[in-house]
Amino acid sequence: MTLLVLNGPNLNLLGTREPDTYGSTSLDAIEARLDDAFPDVDFSFDQSNSEGTLIDRLHTAHDAGVDGVVFNPGGYTHTSVALRDAVAGIDPPVVEVH
Repeated sequence: MTLLVLNGPNLNLLGTREPDTYGSTSLDAIEARLDDAFPDVDFSFDQSNSEGTLIDRLHTAHDAGVDGVVFNPGGYTHTSVALRDAVAGIDPPVVEVH
């Protein structure tokens, strides 16, 4: 099984940005935990602060035939019609997390 884990703006700052609110675990540590917890899954991890790059990455995942996408769009969650359209326009199922 192949999964893309895609993270949006400012999530690269996890672990250092407002740790009282967001915790002290870095994005790299979260990715390592996923790899350890699910050794049979072929993960691809990506993060971008740019809306267009996130859309391109969703399209690339679609073209590559990944089995699914785990997506945390960060601050774009409630504001990006373009990301919503990109999710609706691809075949792999997308699970939105926060």
